[in-house]
Amino acid sequence: MLEKTTAVILAAGQGTRMKSSLPKVLHSVAGRPLVHYPVRAALEAGCEEVVVVVGHGRANVEAYLSSTFGSTGKVKTALQKEQRGTGDAARAGLDAVGRDAERVLLFYGDVPLLTARDVAAVVKALEADRTAAIAMATCTTDDPFGYGRVVRDATGQIAEIREERDLRSDAERAIKEWNPGIYAAKIAFLQNALMSLEPNNAQGELYLTDVVRFAVARGKCVIGVPSSAEVMAGVNDRAQLAEIDRAMCDRLLRRWRTEGVTIRDGARIEDGVVLARDVTIESFAVLRGATRVGEGATVDVGCVLTNADIGEGVMLKPYSVVTDSVVRSRAQIGPFSHLRPASDIGEEAHVGNFVETKQTTMEHGAKANHLAYLGNGIVGEAANIGAGTIFCNYDGFQKHTTRIGKNAFIGSDSQLVAPVTVGDGAYVGTGTTVTRDVPANALAIGRAKQENKEGYADRLRARLKK
Repeated sequence: MLEKTTAVILAAGQGTRMKSSLPKVLHSVAGRPLVHYPVRAALEAGCEEVVVVVGHGRANVEAYLSSTFGSTGKVKTALQKEQRGTGDAARAGLDAVGRDAERVLLFYGDVPLLTARDVAAVVKALEADRTAAIAMATCTTDDPFGYGRVVRDATGQIAEIREERDLRSDAERAIKEWNPGIYAAKIAFLQNALMSLEPNNAQGELYLTDVVRFAVARGKCVIGVPSSAEVMAGVNDRAQLAEIDRAMCDRLLRRWRTEGVTIRDGARIEDGVVLARDVTIESFAVLRGATRVGEGATVDVGCVLTNADIGEGVMLKPYSVVTDSVVRSRAQIGPFSHLRPASDIGEEAHVGNFVETKQTTMEHGAKANHLAYLGNGIVGEAANIGAGTIFCNYDGFQKHTTRIGKNAFIGSDSQLVAPVTVGDGAYVGTGTTVTRDVPANALAIGRAKQENKEGYADRLRARLKK
């Protein structure tokens, strides 16, 4: 727990290189907006408060933060009115920090690979050295082009951070240690440092990095905390977005594989998905949102699950789609089934190829194995729905419910015009249009009487040839 520590996350930029009307921090990585991950890292690290500095697309960013983190009571926003640089954004964030905070943790909103461990390490370094004014993460790579370099003095102490555009010599450009942008400082010091900032640089902006020079000029110590370049990777354009998305998904795949899940190459598991042991995910399946898959279940090739609750031992056959729905233990779905929102498929039930459901409950052992549409229905235990059956649930104004009793049998190519009830154990003959309730154990037949006209086929062919 980082007591009396507030995280200030800078997320106000437009992200012009994204070439999008969507704010950069709302672009998705592994199923969540970029800004989600830094906020989550701060909360998991134990920050008592998180201030997200917003600007471009403010309303949309605030709406996401409220809907996702509002229940924590710890996340709020501060507005950067003009885009005058990272130092100005930090000033805006600091103004919103609560009175009880003693230290501030500062970092950016476009670094989704960042973890709680990474940010906590910087704060702990500050706490461990009472002589330090600032603790900051540093990275060392062979090619730090584009990043601000960590300039050290003759004794090896950090002297300043110099941005790429402001480097003065080949020797400075050759520095391989760079600044990923995570800082921790006591709030009183940071307030003074930020107020001292001036736009004395190539971009004419207020640089947050200049707080390091401010500290050194006053004889204060700045601690460097080695960090991993991989987790500090930011997003500035769609190419980098794709790279980070791939890295995040690879991280998630490694996690689940080490926890006892078999995941074939080509499958995509997004952040927020929960998998039990002995689950098998075949190639090109996509699992996203708040999807949960129970122990021993199989998600076969090409299935797409969004906010799906899949029970133990379920078999999802190839190319089935499940959205905002529940599939209970040992049910079988597919291939090519489509469970639309609010479907609830009971234990050991079967939904077969080219069957579509929506707002429909199928109870234990019920079956619809072929070519059917079941909308706004309740299908009783062990009932059987024949191929080509349609629940006619919409009258152009309202949706109506079809109720099928347990052990009922609906013959192929039947239409049930809701609202209608078929009782327990009843039969509906093939090709019937049901417009009235069918009592329990009754047989409903509603089709035209068949006539056979002997020899008529030859006369018909002769007439058609003329």
